[in-house]
Amino acid sequence: MNWIRGHTIGRGSTAAVSVAMSRCSGEIFAVKSTELSQSEFLQKEQKILSSLSSPYIVGYKGYDNTKEYNKDMFNLMMEYMPGGTLTDEIQRQGGRLNEQLIGYYTKQIVHGLDYLHSKGLVHCDIKGRNILLGKTGAKIADFGSARSVDQAKWNGGTPMFMAPEVARGEEQGFAADIWALGCTIIEMATAASPWPTVSNPASLLYHIAFSGQTPEIPKFLSSQAMDFVSKCLRRDPKLRWSAKQLLNHPFLEESESDSNSKVNEEFITSSPTSILDQGIWNSVEESETIDDSTQASGSMDSPLQRVRKLCTQSGKQEWRWDESWVTVRNYSEDNEGDGNLVCKMLEINCIDSLFCCSASRIQQKAVISSLNFDRHITSSVNKVTH
Repeated sequence: MNWIRGHTIGRGSTAAVSVAMSRCSGEIFAVKSTELSQSEFLQKEQKILSSLSSPYIVGYKGYDNTKEYNKDMFNLMMEYMPGGTLTDEIQRQGGRLNEQLIGYYTKQIVHGLDYLHSKGLVHCDIKGRNILLGKTGAKIADFGSARSVDQAKWNGGTPMFMAPEVARGEEQGFAADIWALGCTIIEMATAASPWPTVSNPASLLYHIAFSGQTPEIPKFLSSQAMDFVSKCLRRDPKLRWSAKQLLNHPFLEESESDSNSKVNEEFITSSPTSILDQGIWNSVEESETIDDSTQASGSMDSPLQRVRKLCTQSGKQEWRWDESWVTVRNYSEDNEGDGNLVCKMLEINCIDSLFCCSASRIQQKAVISSLNFDRHITSSVNKVTH
């Protein structure tokens, strides 16, 4: 596949994620990349992801090797999820999700876990940052820690979401994913850690492993929601409900059509202003050390305000090919049609910024020639501001 790399939208300890576009079809997707010499974990993730096919798992698009800045890179192509992570959505909604949204996303995560477990796979790192959102809802992502159940004696994950048996170094089976699901529901309901009073990692692991306690379930949740979470957070892994059992819990029996309508409304009103905004997808990585200073904020009140902000912040906008984009896979400036491709890549960013296009309409064709592009934008801004 010939493709063009765009902005970096996530970075972890071993890899970075960029938005990208196919030069042939114009399809937008995500690329997770690392140096080839350090790509053992990413190649393992590629093998796992390529074997999966579910509407509740982020889609696999392929992989390749490229040479960029004299470095050999390994690239994993994945479905682009314009809604960002579940953690991003919690922040956009003011710090907590309403119970209807919690139930909707939870049902989709449980469907994804049921599929993974039926394939003999343990995700090993379920949390808000590893759940991605799109127009169809939530999908499980980041399989860098995933293992076959017969290999998952102890693997790791994120301490805050770690089950007691994992913290003790005993096992990490399907039940560990269910415990992490319960912690993720608490995250959705409170925007806080399931263990808010313990911050030191070593102390936290000891507390989870040996205190005999479970995370506190928010009292403001309905009795059905609280019961659902309690089924996930039983300290004995043998007593936790399986994903298949949880799918039949009353908490997940809401009307699918009502939930779909609500989620589509929420997604449209709070979706990122552009798919190329760097803050919309903070991480699908194993690392928690992500700079949150560029978090996406809610949409502005009107296109007029957004254009004015563009103008007052930096004057005339400079859309620079050489600083904003990296081309890979046999690119040549002399190739026929490449000028139109450059223009199209710029249009995706600029037209969306000017006219508040939703992510689902980004790939619509815009009639702006590459020669008149800067003049057109300058004229538009001047007309609005004067």
